[in-house]
Amino acid sequence: MTHSARTTDGNETISNVLILVGFSYLNKLQILLFLVLLVIYFVTLMGNLLVILLIKLSPSLHTPMYFFLVNLSFLEICFTTSMVPQLLVHLLVEEKTISIVGCAAQMYVITIMGLTECCLLAAMAYDRYAAICHPLHYTTIMSSWVCALLAGASWFIGISVEIVQVTWIFTLPFCGSNRIHHFFCDVLPVLKMACVDTSKNMIVGFTMTALFVLGPFLLILLSYVRIVSTILKLPSAEGRCKVFATCSSHLTVVTVFYGTALISYLMPKSSANPESDQVISLLNTIVAPMLNPIIYTLRNKEVKGALRRAVEKSLFAHHQRN
Repeated sequence: MTHSARTTDGNETISNVLILVGFSYLNKLQILLFLVLLVIYFVTLMGNLLVILLIKLSPSLHTPMYFFLVNLSFLEICFTTSMVPQLLVHLLVEEKTISIVGCAAQMYVITIMGLTECCLLAAMAYDRYAAICHPLHYTTIMSSWVCALLAGASWFIGISVEIVQVTWIFTLPFCGSNRIHHFFCDVLPVLKMACVDTSKNMIVGFTMTALFVLGPFLLILLSYVRIVSTILKLPSAEGRCKVFATCSSHLTVVTVFYGTALISYLMPKSSANPESDQVISLLNTIVAPMLNPIIYTLRNKEVKGALRRAVEKSLFAHHQRN
């Protein structure tokens, strides 16, 4: 994965070190951004670890929905950790460098986690569909074997699709400037360094990605069409609200995830103003993972109940020791 040869047009390929320009334009304000992102990263880690711990320690949460939520929280921890610590360091130093190998590793993790999350959210939507539309057969439909299969398939799709795409990207010859106008190794900024025409390969790559990103999204939409149809048939308004509340947290997470992703990747990119594109990317890559555990703790009665019981148990144990 080295780039030391020369291209046919005589341009020397870039060295093994890349520069992530990131937020260099902020100058002294980088310290303020460092503090903000440090708090966000801490909240993201603690929030997702708390969700995992609560689910593991609370038998009442040992259900399919929370099994998928453990996968989702673990995924968010990996996603943010692949990006934020390095960004924090770069906000404090002059040389914002990353090796070719490090850039590839970061892109592997980010893209794999992103695609896997799409599939996990679809699996969670299917779980809500089974619980609301087929309550009498729910335990059969969502058996532990089916849950493991859906989670395993989500990870397999994310890993297999993105390993192919990212490996292809880093077998290309890179030349010209080694400066990436972004705060992490995203697909499009890295592809701009390629010395060869990548248009056909990009079409194939993005078609595959779109298939596995929009595919889960369509499954989520279809699930919620059936869910809403079933809810509207319920006789009482109170019953409709109660049933809808069981999937409100998941629906909120889906809205945040796909909403920020669409804003980040489908808005026209401004070559003259990459700074604004980076700010938008912050929403999708750093802010959204922080919101997920907050959504599931603030909007979910079962998780809040488990948290309250855990705190009471801890306080009681502390009182007993004293």
